[in-house]
Amino acid sequence: MDKGDRAWKLVVIGGGSSYTPELVDGLVRYHESLPVRELWLVDIEAGREKLEIVADLARRMVTKAGVPMDIRTTLDRREALPGADAVITQLRVGLLEARAKDERIALRHGCIGQETTGAGGFAKALRTVPVILEICRDMRELAPDAWLVNFTNPAGLVTEAVLRYGGGVPCVGVCNLPITTRMFIARLLNVDPDAVEIEVVGINHLHWVTRVWVEGQDILPDLLSRYADPQQRGGIPANIPEFHWDPDLLRSLRAIPCSYLRYYYAADEVLEEQRRALSAEGTRAEVVMRVEKELFELYRRPDLREKPPQLSARGGAYYSEVALQLLEAMRNHRLNIQTLNVRNGGILPFLPADACIEVNCVVGRMGPRPIPVTTEVSPAIRGLLQTVKAYEELTIEAAVHGDWQSAWMALTLHPLVPSAAVAKRLLDDILREHAPYLPQFR
Repeated sequence: MDKGDRAWKLVVIGGGSSYTPELVDGLVRYHESLPVRELWLVDIEAGREKLEIVADLARRMVTKAGVPMDIRTTLDRREALPGADAVITQLRVGLLEARAKDERIALRHGCIGQETTGAGGFAKALRTVPVILEICRDMRELAPDAWLVNFTNPAGLVTEAVLRYGGGVPCVGVCNLPITTRMFIARLLNVDPDAVEIEVVGINHLHWVTRVWVEGQDILPDLLSRYADPQQRGGIPANIPEFHWDPDLLRSLRAIPCSYLRYYYAADEVLEEQRRALSAEGTRAEVVMRVEKELFELYRRPDLREKPPQLSARGGAYYSEVALQLLEAMRNHRLNIQTLNVRNGGILPFLPADACIEVNCVVGRMGPRPIPVTTEVSPAIRGLLQTVKAYEELTIEAAVHGDWQSAWMALTLHPLVPSAAVAKRLLDDILREHAPYLPQFR
């Protein structure tokens, strides 16, 4: 029977995440066009308590909505995988404690400490890629027809690792940044979001909006100065401090950078902010730990039957919208346009064909298909993309093979690491402090 003719089985690995109620809220809203009969939430022993808290809230949410969805939990993903139609990965190897270490290690060596960018993203990738590839091995055996929808950061790098080493598991990476930008532009222009189309060019957390169409007319040149207006708020996810672009930078780029490009274009300012924050409130990971403590206290309440508004402080706005738009379009062959992380092919000819890029795609039953970009990519954009993509290639090789030299060269190449000597010291600290999660380097 065709997948579009029946209810689905969905498996979420990292099901104890504080983001899961956002996903369940979306499943309730999409139930008519994306009926999920079984939702399996999978986690590890260390996440058992959070998994059960989240699952209980999810059951109250679907009961309130009157949606016939069976929610199950397990600490063994092999129990959950058989017969799955799709698998969502939203895991964090080492939990938030590992992220806090990543951020502190980077700051200790005078570098920006961030979850997905620079040394922090590098360390997270080393821990994450082998685990994702283990999941792929189980999927090939137990759920050979399932798509892997990866939300785990660094999402583009992890997705590329699957494309290269996942043994053919069909995989697409998702991120909420492009839809956050589109929604902000719609509010800025006071138009319906459905009237706004954007062209995205780049890789995950390193992309630019190169066209903005409203009712078929490209308005990007007129939009750039308004986008940089310091009176405007809301185009940045909650996990990135509020800031404003230099209007001259936007005009020079002739594009709108994604919010994570702040770490590149304003690195000195960001580093100083992080140093101040470290002494005042700790790293971003430590702030998130406090946010999550509050969230899980809310999730425990038996009278809570919907996602709480406090979840928006976690930084996952539109997460469910992105993931479920994708699955719904695949199930029902919508052939609509979404911004996703997929294999390059020849879409960006200055990057390797098997690189993972973040661009607009047409989504139907066969999955996402990237569409040609309409803009000639300038050297100002192309140069940074090529450098960071080379860093990602080296990081994948290091993560898969435990190759110390590839790891060192990856960090040395990254624009946010100032020298090979600093890169070596960073790598030594990362391998030492995360040794239990990096057996490939022993």
